[in-house]
Parts: sequence; structure tokens; C-alpha cells
Amino acid sequence: MLHISPLQDNCLEQFEKLFCDYYKELGCEDDCEHLLKEYIIPDMLAGLIKIDVLRSDGVLSGFVIYQIDDIDNDWNFKEGWADIREIYVVPSLRRSGAGTLLLYTAEMKLREAGAKRSYALPAEGSVPFFEACRYKATDEYNPDLDCKVFVKTDINNTCGKHSA
Repeated sequence: MLHISPLQDNCLEQFEKLFCDYYKELGCEDDCEHLLKEYIIPDMLAGLIKIDVLRSDGVLSGFVIYQIDDIDNDWNFKEGWADIREIYVVPSLRRSGAGTLLLYTAEMKLREAGAKRSYALPAEGSVPFFEACRYKATDEYNPDLDCKVFVKTDINNTCGKHSA
């Protein structure tokens, strides 16, 4: 069974290991532990970013990091937009719907916080995932991450209309 919840202290070490696995898979050469200790965790504790974790049968198996871009935040690419900063699912759960569940949960929370539109700066290998989740490539380019900007202009993921 899949379960998504906000990151809490009791699984912080597991999250850090999973995040470093993610960074290795991306081929990033940054010091993952430094990034976590100096930026990711402090930004979460300050309320600048949100982190939700995915558990599969009780085992931490993925995460999503997201925020609403704000001028007061160091990472403010599209002010007022929802930003899906990072999303990761362990290889054994890919193509199972777990990533979509993580993404839609983050989008729901972002919508509840007031965001109407979302963007992502996907790594090359995750472009098909974002396209399947209705993100569209734009002509906008992010030179820092060497990728196109993908946007979703309506983050309302309803399954259909409610009847009276």
C-alpha cells in the first residue's frame, strides 16, 4: 500500500539517503550531504519548501519537494507559481502510478495554498513523466539547470464533475 505524508524527524535519515541516491542517479557532482544540511532541511524547517515522502508497504520509496515561488525565497524563478522542485521514486516503483500520486498530492496542496499554475524544470529523463501529467514545454529556458521550462496552467486534477 502507498502512503504519502509530510517529511518528519523520524524518517529524516532515510530521506537523506534517498535524496543522495536521487542525486547520484542524476549524475550531480554536488556534495549531497552539504546540500541537505545547509539548504534543503533548513529551507523546509523555515517553511520555504515542503517535502512529502512516499512509503510503499512502510518503506520510504520516494519524495517530492515543492513550493510556491516568492520574492523572499532564494529560489524564485516564476513568482506566484507552484514549483515542483524535485520528485523521485525508487526504480522498482516507477511506472506504477506512485510518481503521479506524489505529483498530484503536491499540486493539490499547492492549489490549496493559492497557486493556480505550476512549473517544473525536469531532467531529460523525466520529461515524458511530466508530459504525461499534462505539463507542456515552453520556449522558456533555464540556463542554470540547462533545461526547458515545463508548465501546467491548471493544477486542478479533478477526476470529473460532481453531480448534485
